[in-house]
Amino acid sequence: MTLAEIETLLVQSFAEAKAALGSASTPAELEAARVQFLGQKGFIQTAKKSVGQLKDVADKKAAGKLCNDKDRELQEAFQQSATQLEERAREAELATRLDVTLPGRRARRGHRHPLSATCDDILAVLSGLGFQPAEGPEVEHDFYNFEALNMPKDHPARDMQDTFYVQTSEGEGDVVLRTHTSPVQARTMLAAGKPPIRISCHGRVYRKDEDTTHSPMFHQIKGLYVDKDVTFADLKGTLQLFAERIFVAGTRVRLRPSFFPFTEPSVEVDISCFACGGLGQGGTSTNDEGRCRLCKATGFIEIMGAGMVDPEVFKACKLDPDQVSGFAFGIGVERVAMLRYGISDIRLLYENDERFLAQFPS
Repeated sequence: MTLAEIETLLVQSFAEAKAALGSASTPAELEAARVQFLGQKGFIQTAKKSVGQLKDVADKKAAGKLCNDKDRELQEAFQQSATQLEERAREAELATRLDVTLPGRRARRGHRHPLSATCDDILAVLSGLGFQPAEGPEVEHDFYNFEALNMPKDHPARDMQDTFYVQTSEGEGDVVLRTHTSPVQARTMLAAGKPPIRISCHGRVYRKDEDTTHSPMFHQIKGLYVDKDVTFADLKGTLQLFAERIFVAGTRVRLRPSFFPFTEPSVEVDISCFACGGLGQGGTSTNDEGRCRLCKATGFIEIMGAGMVDPEVFKACKLDPDQVSGFAFGIGVERVAMLRYGISDIRLLYENDERFLAQFPS
């Protein structure tokens, strides 16, 4: 074949091939057209074989370039047709499964868990008062959980915090699931070496309790402030500000004498009932006699324990009780959450029922 004949073959057959590729309505028809025009017996391969028979070098270059150009254009046309067929097949399949004219499904909005919201709020208030968050292990050594906090072995105060023990090899001592977050305070005092120390310790703790108001696992936040000349007045002022920020403005704080092995003196902290305004009757939660159900008509609600750090704790943590003083307080997150949201059974907080969680604002 001459150069002119090769050009005529390529031009005429190219138009026919492109039309066949573009008109294919099924993958089978498209494949048949590809084999016919781009296969080993197609006109492109025939033209390429004829190029080698040309004697003039310039003619060979011109014919070879034309063959390559037409081959590339047909390959692109084939890919374009294949893509169009795939899109049509996909649209046809979707049409049988999905009505695209229907409005879309709005994504469901989640809700923060009452415990998470309460914990964040408490830590935010304490952070504003200068307490820096601190964490420690939940599986704790007996020394940090009890002995460093003025609860030696066989001390009766341990009975109030019955927990789960793990026997370890000789010399390592007992290991327990921590019963409070106070071990973090002991670890911090030992690590810091000298005041000032102002931390808030939060996390899960474990005790052998289970009823409508107690759980074998719950969350606790404790605050510790150690420095020179820290007084009981500093503790009361901190508790007053904390109560007003967490509950409602104007909340009154009442302190009652109590006992904790790691503080002396120790107090139970009550706040004026926010349901009845501290009156003991009326308000938003009353019984048939008009008395407040939340505070049991007393006008106050117990929320936490507190006190001045016991000198024995300072000694165990390598601090001189004659040189430093401090206070500590601890609050149960579940207790606060149940009061704030009006939850009567603590077990509801752990059931992960979306209907329950949807009741509370995010």
